[in-house]
Amino acid sequence: MTRQTTSLALALCLGLIPGTMALAQEAAAPAPTAPAAAAPATTDAALAGSANPANDLSLGDSGAPAPDGIGTTYVPATFDAWEQRCIRTADGSDPCQLYQLMKDDAGNSVAEISIFGLPPGQKAAAGATIVVPLETLLTEQLTMTVDTSPAKRYPITWCASVGCFSRIGFTAEEVAALKKGAKATITIVPVAAPTQKVNVGISLKGFTAGFEAVNAANAPKAP
Repeated sequence: MTRQTTSLALALCLGLIPGTMALAQEAAAPAPTAPAAAAPATTDAALAGSANPANDLSLGDSGAPAPDGIGTTYVPATFDAWEQRCIRTADGSDPCQLYQLMKDDAGNSVAEISIFGLPPGQKAAAGATIVVPLETLLTEQLTMTVDTSPAKRYPITWCASVGCFSRIGFTAEEVAALKKGAKATITIVPVAAPTQKVNVGISLKGFTAGFEAVNAANAPKAP
């Protein structure tokens, strides 16, 4: 299996394929409000994709995956606020994503984002998954801003025990804005307080270097 094929397999696992990604819709910028309490962030299983069959492989006598077994996640590099996270595969192709755990002003873990480049020729240049707490009001969706740019709205498509998932396709222009930006902000609405908004920051420090490293790791190699 080539690295390009593995990258596409990872995209399929996360639902980040043409026709299934949520591209941005313009939305009114959210008004800053005090953060509300949120559930802890999710585990690595959310990033690997709950349907990843590799998660069931390499089981030892303890019933847990071997620390360096197929399907386990490892971090080969960090880029300021970001981690390059890769999944071990049988053929060593190891698809990677750029990951950040988001916290509120009090230091509480609130949400996660993972992102990686997609093959050229598509409307979306990158695919991303944002995981938010189960207590999020899904009908209000999720909005995202980069620095002072207008907010864009994305649907939250499904929930599992670890949280609720928004699967996003970023255009080349949106990726360029992330590379140039200093901070992005996601806004969600808690079910318990539907008149409030929770704003969570995403540091973009290190994003450019990390995104390029992930794309280089996922690129097909010459035989």
